[in-house]
Amino acid sequence: MAIPERMKAAVLFNYGDLRVTERPVPALEVGEVLVKVNTIAICGSDPAIIAKGWQNHPPLGEFIPGHEFTGTVVLLSPDVTELKLGDRVAVEPHKGCGRCANCLRGLYTTCLNYGKPEKGHRHYGFCSNGGYAQYAACHVNTLHKLPESISFEEGALLTTAGTVLYGYERIGWIKPGETVLVTGPGAIGLISAQLAKVLGAGLVILTGTREDRLAVGRQLGADVTLNTNEVNVRDEVMKLTGGIGADMVVECTGKAGPAAEALELVRKNGRVSYNGIYHEPVTLQLNKIVQWNLLITGPKAEGMWNLERAIPLMADGRLKMKPLITHTFPLDEINTAFDTFIGRQGGAIKVLIKP
Repeated sequence: MAIPERMKAAVLFNYGDLRVTERPVPALEVGEVLVKVNTIAICGSDPAIIAKGWQNHPPLGEFIPGHEFTGTVVLLSPDVTELKLGDRVAVEPHKGCGRCANCLRGLYTTCLNYGKPEKGHRHYGFCSNGGYAQYAACHVNTLHKLPESISFEEGALLTTAGTVLYGYERIGWIKPGETVLVTGPGAIGLISAQLAKVLGAGLVILTGTREDRLAVGRQLGADVTLNTNEVNVRDEVMKLTGGIGADMVVECTGKAGPAAEALELVRKNGRVSYNGIYHEPVTLQLNKIVQWNLLITGPKAEGMWNLERAIPLMADGRLKMKPLITHTFPLDEINTAFDTFIGRQGGAIKVLIKP
C-alpha cells in the first residue's frame, strides 16, 4: 500500500476549537507500527479534553485527540516482528514507560513516568497524538489483533470493554450467583451490566433515568432495571435482596449523588467499584466503609491487558457491542458528531468516526 506524505486529521488548535486539516503522516520510532485508522469511537472523556486539554498534551495546533480506535497495519518499524502488514488491530490508549515500578508490575495505566515521552510513556489522544486521523503511529505493545468475527466498528469499543473488565479485576471479580448493582446506563454502565452476567452474577440490577438506555440494558442481560425518576432505588434494591443490599455496586454515572448513594445500596462486607469520572467532590461516609468492612476500588482505564481478555468474549458473541453503536459520521463532520454525542441526540450512546 502506498502511504501518502500527508493525511486528514482533527487537530485541537485551541480549547474548544477542533478543526479537520492536513498534517504529515507520522514517522515511526523504534517499536512502532503505522495504523491506517478505520474507526474511532467518541469517549465520554473526549469532550472535556477538547474543551480544557489534558496534562502534558502536545502543543495546540498539533494535538490530535481520540483514543478508542481500530485500523490496519500498513508499515512496521524494522524491529517489530509481532505483527505483519494487513493485520487488523485495536489500539490500547496507554503505553507505560516499561521501566517504573508500576509498569514492571503490569500497572501501566498508572505509570510513574506519565506524560514523559522521553521516558517512553505514551497515552494516545491525551498526552500523545491519537486516532482522529487517517493514520496513527502506535507502539506494538498497545496493539491487539482483531479476529474477522469482530468488525472494526465493534472493535472500537474494545477499550471500553477492557476498562470494565479491569474494574472487575480490581474489585476481585464476581463470585457466581452474586447480586451486582450497576448505576448509570452509559456505555460503561451497559457493558458493566452485560459483563456482570457473563462473569456469573445471579442478579444484575441496572439503574438510570433514560428509559431507552434501560431498555438496551435489558436487551444486553440486565435482570432488573430501575428508573431513578420513578422509584426509590434504595427501597427497591432492599426488596430485591431481602433487606441486605447488593454484593457489589458498580458506580458508572460520575455524579456525586449516585456515588454517595452507593454506600446505601451495598451489603455489609460488600464491594463498591467507582468507574465514573468525577468532576466535583463527593462526600462519602468513611465510618460506614470502616464499620461495614467495605472494599472500595477505582480502576484507571483499561489496565492489566484486559483488552486481550475481552476479545474472545466479543468474538464468540457473549459480549455484544452492536446495540451500543447508535451513530456514525465521517471525519469531516467530527464536530457534528460531538454535538450529537454531548447532546445525546437521537438516543446517542456510542458515536463513531470514520476517517
